[in-house]
Amino acid sequence: MRSFRGALMVAGMALALSSAAAAQSGRTIRVIVPYPPGGSADVLARVLAQEINATDGVNLVIENRPGAGTVTATDFVSRQPADGNTVLIMSNSFVINSHMRKLNYDPLTSFAPVCNLVTSPNLIVVNANSPYKTFADFLAAAKAKPGELTISSVGPATTQHIGFLQLKLASQANITFVPFPGGAPAVNALLGDHVTAVYGNYSEVAEQLKAGKLRALAATGAKRMQMLPDLPTIAELGFPGYDVEVWLGTVVPTGTPQAAIDQLAKWFTDAMKVPAVRDKLVTLGLYPAGQCGADFTRLIRARDAEYAKIMSAAGIKGE
Repeated sequence: MRSFRGALMVAGMALALSSAAAAQSGRTIRVIVPYPPGGSADVLARVLAQEINATDGVNLVIENRPGAGTVTATDFVSRQPADGNTVLIMSNSFVINSHMRKLNYDPLTSFAPVCNLVTSPNLIVVNANSPYKTFADFLAAAKAKPGELTISSVGPATTQHIGFLQLKLASQANITFVPFPGGAPAVNALLGDHVTAVYGNYSEVAEQLKAGKLRALAATGAKRMQMLPDLPTIAELGFPGYDVEVWLGTVVPTGTPQAAIDQLAKWFTDAMKVPAVRDKLVTLGLYPAGQCGADFTRLIRARDAEYAKIMSAAGIKGE
């Protein structure tokens, strides 16, 4: 009798495990990217999804929903079921937007942080045919021709926009900001000589730099970039303390079960530990961070307070 019951228990456990495995293998998770294809967030999402789909038996599907400075996608995700099947790839603009406009969601309460995946410095680049050979040349021209020189980037309400404001305040140079819905369109505008420079992420300009179509003037992070060790930072060029970098992470709607959040965090962090994935990301200037849970929550809140101060100093008021 005991052996019969034991056999039933074993069979039941096996059935439950096989059912769970079947459900897992058929699970589809939407990863919402608030930018057009081709930018850093999109590349990151696709690299990680490819690895996770191949090794964990799930189906991560990338959906690009650009618009309104990432608000379109963020608002969409805030209204999705809290079941762990909709994930937002977010960046600094996630908290910047709340200081610029009225939102239908609160970035600090409407979402549960999963992980800060990568950090990445930005560059200021010009067309290869530009007369500006150095960052000093660029700033001198901006001061000599107030308002005529333009810097494009993804924006508004993005890391690059905030970085531009910091630079404008520190240098006292009157440069015009030209926002685009994504980094790739901003770079295309530069290649077409429609703008003077781009404040962009390395992954968005890497191929054009290698091809000799663009020229880098300065890096925006606190340290020189691993991929461009000879490129000076803005801090080195006369603006000590200047440090602007992108962080790209994932969040889900508030109320998502902790088990689902933990599973997503494990998938993402495990994928970034794969040498081939890590090497590919670093080559693109995307440096794995892996801050999850409470650590990521603290980062979001700290940046929220920091950006509020910068925007107040720049005289930018919300709608």
